[in-house]
Amino acid sequence: MKKMKSGSKEGKGEDSPSQLIDAKIKELSDWRGETLARIRMLIKQADPEVVEEVKWRKPWNSMLGVPVWSHAGMICTGETYKNVVKMTFAKGASLPDPSGLFNSSLEGNTRRAIDFHEGDKIDERALKALIRAAVALNISGRVP
Repeated sequence: MKKMKSGSKEGKGEDSPSQLIDAKIKELSDWRGETLARIRMLIKQADPEVVEEVKWRKPWNSMLGVPVWSHAGMICTGETYKNVVKMTFAKGASLPDPSGLFNSSLEGNTRRAIDFHEGDKIDERALKALIRAAVALNISGRVP
């Protein structure tokens, strides 16, 4: 398995980003954890070279931070709230979305998000295509 880049100081007693994401999913222990785990799996399937990171570790998020997936730049984040799991694409406004997955943060010029609610079915094929498009945009180096 490919070694994941860490935003933390691995080897100095701190958990790796992958371990922190595992802990976050376990801590949620409900539909939000299941949804975040599913999104994570789809991201890894869409881009086997994805790098997992964790950013914004604060007391309000149990110091587990926000999962971030990157490849030649940030692809997306996976934030969890009481009633929603939010997948925010850093350059979402520049991505084609023929399936209409984006349903949140539509007013900005850069980001776009998908809010998943309890019971929502994930369009896996469309989501993987969106992830691959985000990676391609990052690799191209094109600035939105």
